Amino acid sequence: MPDESRRPVGSFSEARRSIEPPAFESSTREVPEPREVPRHVAIIMDGNGRWAKQRLLPRVAGHRKGVEAVRATVRACIERGVEFLTLFAFSSENWRRPADEVSILMQLFLRTLEQEVVKLNENGIRFKVIGDATRFEPRIRDLIAAGEALTGEHRRLTLTVAANCGGRWDIAQAAGRLLAARPEAVRGFEPEALEPYLSMAYAPEPDLFIRTGGEQRISNFLLWQLAYTEFCFTDLLWPDFDAAALDEAILSYQRRERRYGRTSEQLAASG
Repeated sequence: MPDESRRPVGSFSEARRSIEPPAFESSTREVPEPREVPRHVAIIMDGNGRWAKQRLLPRVAGHRKGVEAVRATVRACIERGVEFLTLFAFSSENWRRPADEVSILMQLFLRTLEQEVVKLNENGIRFKVIGDATRFEPRIRDLIAAGEALTGEHRRLTLTVAANCGGRWDIAQAAGRLLAARPEAVRGFEPEALEPYLSMAYAPEPDLFIRTGGEQRISNFLLWQLAYTEFCFTDLLWPDFDAAALDEAILSYQRRERRYGRTSEQLAASG
């Protein structure tokens, strides 16, 4: 259990996504309301393979242990009042990994969908997946669609899994959808015109981005949405990430002065 004294205060389906009212709020257009606890946390879950290697285990053991860390993080986010949790599970560049590892990851993804979505539904958690579905086998695509439909009305927490997803892909597909809907936009458009067509138009921008595993880059993750997100990097490998680690990241977030282009003096005067 984390030290209580240190606890911080405080779609995949095109048809479904097209009718859902956008919740995206652009921090480059409007200054968001300050929050003690981040409303939206996004995480790159890095280090599963290294965790297993350190223990002389096959890499798949690290990925399986990583699923346990996901469960713990979901619980911790609910307890702390986080409304949106987005996890980078498989990037569009991860297809470059060895074929046997990619196959294992896909099978683990399938089994996790089969086993976990029912639990999410029982706990009032909305499940979403963003990314390019075309490379997934039909069974995975069907499970994703069924999971999104089953949990679509829940709002206790929105858990988004980014799978075969990349930030550049997201911007490109949003531009394509915008031009299909508004052909006149080919002559030019404002940045906010893309917002309803982004894969996460249903969610606010992340307030806090966490990357485990010691690397300090965003690896083509949510390039548009991370414009004014606070970054937190930790050397912890993902299977070791727990509620205490989440608390440390939120405490780091709370120490930041979120100016959104303003001066410290302006911030003080507005408070």
